[in-house]
Parts: sequence; structure tokens; C-alpha cells
Amino acid sequence: MNILLAMIPAFFWGTTYAVTQFTLPDWPPLLLGILRALPAGLLLWLVKPSFPAAKDWRPLLIVGTINIGAFFCLIFLMAHTLPSAISGVGMISVPVFAMLFQWVVFKQRPSVIRAICGFGLIVLAWQLFDPSHLSLSPLGMIAMLGAILCMIAGSTYTQKLGQKVHWWTTLTWQLILGGLVLIPVTVIHALNAPEIYVAALTHIDWNHIAGLIWICVLNTALAYGLYVWLLQRMSVVDFTFGGIANPVAGISCGFLLLGETFTTYQYLLMVGMIIMSLAPQCVMQWQKARRSALALKGECHSL
Repeated sequence: MNILLAMIPAFFWGTTYAVTQFTLPDWPPLLLGILRALPAGLLLWLVKPSFPAAKDWRPLLIVGTINIGAFFCLIFLMAHTLPSAISGVGMISVPVFAMLFQWVVFKQRPSVIRAICGFGLIVLAWQLFDPSHLSLSPLGMIAMLGAILCMIAGSTYTQKLGQKVHWWTTLTWQLILGGLVLIPVTVIHALNAPEIYVAALTHIDWNHIAGLIWICVLNTALAYGLYVWLLQRMSVVDFTFGGIANPVAGISCGFLLLGETFTTYQYLLMVGMIIMSLAPQCVMQWQKARRSALALKGECHSL
């Protein structure tokens, strides 16, 4: 059941790329990061006000900077520089990096099935992102790698912080602090490139407002609330395998909103990556059900 719930925030996050290109194509990533994080954090805080203990401000600032400030900016940079489908599919390589991270840092060796599927993901991604098959922005690819690393480090840190700080406080204050951290950086950037900020803020229409509501309320307030709650009930690796809904949303929204199309071979590679992402959880659920059935059968024989 938790895996199914993990697909809900993943689906909304997968819509970010197409919705941003469709409704907010010229808005600077730093400004979008603030507008996504800070209002959502304040909205959730108003629903249930809470204040961290003095000793918790520093870790909350760290996780807010990594998991919200840096991650949001990188996601919006991807949205402006990569096709929506590619961004969504690329982000399902997170389990591979998560497994390597936990193996190197925490000495937690991945299961055989996860290792096999992780290797399969790498092979398929290598084919999909091959420059001879698809021309992609180097800046967008660097942003994708940075976003993946931020997600893994931020998720791990959020999970540990959740053992000491209530999950609601962790959720609301990482959004608020992550948004606040971006303000001075955005001001500096706006002073050096004021024209893009002036153009964005002086020509707001209903299309822009709809996009901002989508990424702030659904992609952030709702999705991140569920995300932080789930991280207290499942491992980071298990959660990332629930990210199957991310590329599905990216591909679907890219086609519906932006008219993105790819070759049959590229779509097959995307489907292969999705299957590799989902397979470990399916196999483990089957093994669990099989063990339960065998145990029940043994009890019946003993009677």
C-alpha cells in the first residue's frame, strides 16, 4: 500500500516539467523555487502551526537548503532545458544512485534483484541519452544529476531528522527555510539580470496563476506532505522505486501539453526503464506473498 501512496507525489512531481514549460516558460528557476516552496510551507504551517526546538533549527536549515532550495531550482532548470518526458524518465534512475549511496555510506548492500534492475536501468538510460539518438542540453543533464543527488541526500537526511522532529514540523519548516534561503540568491541574480524578473512579474495572466497554483498546492503542499509522512514508514530506496509514476506523468503531460513525440525505439527504452524501476518491488512482493503462503501451508499441515 505504501508503494501505491508513494506514486501520488511522484506523479505530481512528474507533471512539473510540462506544466512549467506550458504555463511559466520564461520565469527564472530561482523565482519559481521561491514561489513553489515558501507559500506551500506557510500554507501548511497555517493548517497546523508548529515551531522547532532550538537545537533543530540547524538541521532543518540544512535539509531545507538541500531538499528544497537547491532541488527546486535544479528541477525548474531541467524543466526549461530538457523535454518533459526525458526529465521524468531520467529521474527514475534515482534508485540506482540511492542504492550506491546507501552501499557506500551505510554499507547496506542491495539485493540481487535490485542490483540487476539497477544495472538494466543504467544500460537503457545510456541508450536513451546517447547523443547520436537524442540531442539534449548539457546544462539540463548536469541539473538532472544535481537534482538526483539532492533528492537522495535530502531524503536520507529528512528520514533521520524525522526520528527526532515531528514529521509535520520537518515538512513545513524545510519548505519555509528552503524558500527563505533562495531569497538573497534570487535578489543577487535579479540585480544582474533584472529584465527576466520584470518580464515575468509584470505580465501575469490566468495561465501563469494556474501554473503557480498547480506547482505550489498540488506539487508541493500535497505531494511533499505525503512524501515526508511516507519516509517515516518506508526506506528511501523503497520510496524511490515508487517513482514509477514520475515518468508516466512526464511522458503523458509532455505529449498532452507540449506535443512532445519520440521515436518508437525511444519510447521502448522509456518503457524498459519504467519496468526496471518497478520490477524489484514486484518481485519482493511476490516473494513475501509466497513465504506467507508457505508458512500458512506449514501451519495447516502441523494441525
